[in-house]
Amino acid sequence: MGTAVIQRKWHTTAEVAEMLGYGLSKTKMLVITGEIRSVKDGRNRRILPRWVDEYVERRAREVEEEWPA
Repeated sequence: MGTAVIQRKWHTTAEVAEMLGYGLSKTKMLVITGEIRSVKDGRNRRILPRWVDEYVERRAREVEEEWPA
């Protein structure tokens, strides 16, 4: 029988900052402005992995639109 790997269901703001290679202040600002969606869970903010993906995809689209092929 194999060992089960538990995948995180959501991330902290600090974890998202690390994933994106951003500073914590920039990531918090993205959350505050709504550019990265989050949910308040008690005193903490949590961010679903798909919300990080949505942000990255949106930014990539914006850059692609600025640079026509």
